Amino acid sequence: MDWSSNGEEPTSCEELYKINVVPSELVLKFRKELQGIRGGLNLEFYNAPINEFQAKLVLKPLAPDRRWKFIYEPTHQDVHLLSKKIPITKFLNLQVGVGHSFQLNSTGWKWKLTTCFGGDGISRIRNKTSIGLFPGMDLRFGWRADFVFPEVTGGLGTGERLFNLNSGKLQASLDRVEAILTHSDTALLIKSENKQDQQETEEDAKTLDFLKRRFIDLHLVCCLNGMRGSSVKLYSYWLVGMHSSLL
Repeated sequence: MDWSSNGEEPTSCEELYKINVVPSELVLKFRKELQGIRGGLNLEFYNAPINEFQAKLVLKPLAPDRRWKFIYEPTHQDVHLLSKKIPITKFLNLQVGVGHSFQLNSTGWKWKLTTCFGGDGISRIRNKTSIGLFPGMDLRFGWRADFVFPEVTGGLGTGERLFNLNSGKLQASLDRVEAILTHSDTALLIKSENKQDQQETEEDAKTLDFLKRRFIDLHLVCCLNGMRGSSVKLYSYWLVGMHSSLL
């Protein structure tokens, strides 16, 4: 997303506003969550001009304050241990890591400062948006937008125009699309508990319906036959016994 630096502003809307919806990276992630640890296999496909495939094995804790992430790249035979992104300011993060290359037989470390804003008068937004299709299946979209806000300037007696409009610029792109498949023991446990609760609710509804019909029958019998006292009491005891047998 390079713009001209000679001060000349593009004149057509196609040059001012560009949106690319063809992702440069396609990722398929398989995840397994077990006892506070998430293990995963990432299959990453890179579009033109790289046209490359890469696989990664990822291991990291599930805690919200997770401090590390382990990555193994079998194609390059590299191992990385990365820290989480440490916020330094509101928009600036620091990440450090150590790695070892089995091909080169060397070990080193690196650090990275990241922010969501660019420089040279160009602002940048980088973000990820996740959509849950159903339990265990999510789609995540990584996108970015480089933009310059419109400006209205002018002057009088300075040799400038009285009114000058700079229409701004926008270049947005969909960089990454991820399909995430997650297998979680917690999800299976919740599903089993929900099914059990549903069965208990259905049984309670059947029991209440049975009692309602029996009490209606009791009322009709009392009205037609003039039952009183001990007869009604015996019939009520019978209903209670039936209710206990159902439970």
